[in-house]
Amino acid sequence: MTVPSKNFQQWLNSVAGAASHSAVCRAAGIKRSTLAQQLVRGRVSVGTVAAVSRSLHLPVVQSLSAFEKYRDLAAGVLPPTDAELLSQVSDTDLLQEILNRSAAADNGTAAREVSLAPIPHRVSVRTWLDAVGPADLRQRAARAAGIAPQNLSAQVTANRLAPELAIHCARIAGVGLANGLVVTGFLSSDEAGWMPHAREELLRRTPSSTLLALSAERMEALGKTMKRLEADAEADQSVWENLG
Repeated sequence: MTVPSKNFQQWLNSVAGAASHSAVCRAAGIKRSTLAQQLVRGRVSVGTVAAVSRSLHLPVVQSLSAFEKYRDLAAGVLPPTDAELLSQVSDTDLLQEILNRSAAADNGTAAREVSLAPIPHRVSVRTWLDAVGPADLRQRAARAAGIAPQNLSAQVTANRLAPELAIHCARIAGVGLANGLVVTGFLSSDEAGWMPHAREELLRRTPSSTLLALSAERMEALGKTMKRLEADAEADQSVWENLG
């Protein structure tokens, strides 16, 4: 997603003062040629805005809110719901927590704490969308963004979601507007205002029955994915055999 280069230039002048583009790019870790190309095309990526903002130690959410398309982003920041937090616990960590509790119950000891994998995990976008709902969320988000549902599905399968789409989804679901940017890895949880260790604390206090039900849903989804991949692999193999 992009913002108009004119608006970017105005924002950059307001936050970086007289600093040259070369100096800004060096500090932000961006190639000077990349920024130059974006400016010539009239559209600057939001990734560039975020990189420059971080290099200047500015809140990324506030920086994005300076642009019309993201005007309500800062005002729409809300803490993640419990469902959102659990959606950002990976399948492996979820199963490990269940196993640790089971072993602790057998041994009469305290369960070992799981060191959670960082966000995003392997299917963080899909699990977040499933957690925030409603059932027609993807279709409504695709319509709001003016894209085909298949394009959105392709992004979800690749564990990606364009920033504008992530915000559309959050707005439709009624959750914090920045939360979808966390699950895609565009923002860190700290940048979106999530409390430190919120996932770990929630995981520890969630009943085992809830974790088991959630893991069953995850395993069912994983099974469907594996079947699809196996079918695709068989089809590819069949094509090669026919060619060969």
